Amino acid sequence: MKPESARSPSSSADTKGSKRVFYAAVGANLAIAACKFIAAAATGSAAILAEEVHSAVDTGNELLLLLGMRRSNRPADPSHPFGYGQVLYFWALIVAVSLFSLGGGVSIYHGILTLLHPPKLENPGWTYAVLLTAGGVRGL
Repeated sequence: MKPESARSPSSSADTKGSKRVFYAAVGANLAIAACKFIAAAATGSAAILAEEVHSAVDTGNELLLLLGMRRSNRPADPSHPFGYGQVLYFWALIVAVSLFSLGGGVSIYHGILTLLHPPKLENPGWTYAVLLTAGGVRGL
């Protein structure tokens, strides 16, 4: 019998539910990103464009975590006698580092650019509608 730590994380029913939640979140974030992209193209709003990038990055992060979940479910082998369950933590670390470095760097760059060349406000109704809708969806 394998030790408790050697058992595959996929042996529980919770893993199937977690994957289903991740797939739903990926689909929702893709739909939200598409709506925000359309609104950003229609209005030229930098705020909506930033929100679109945020939704796209959320989707990428969820895909990386799904990859980690898949890789952590590999069975034990001679080189990893206790399995690959800890691989998920590595992918979570990659997501955290990418959020901090890429998200922070892009935000700082865009903030400096906006301060140097402030855009003219046009059609704020689109912006408010998309932000209120996306905020309501995230709050579910």
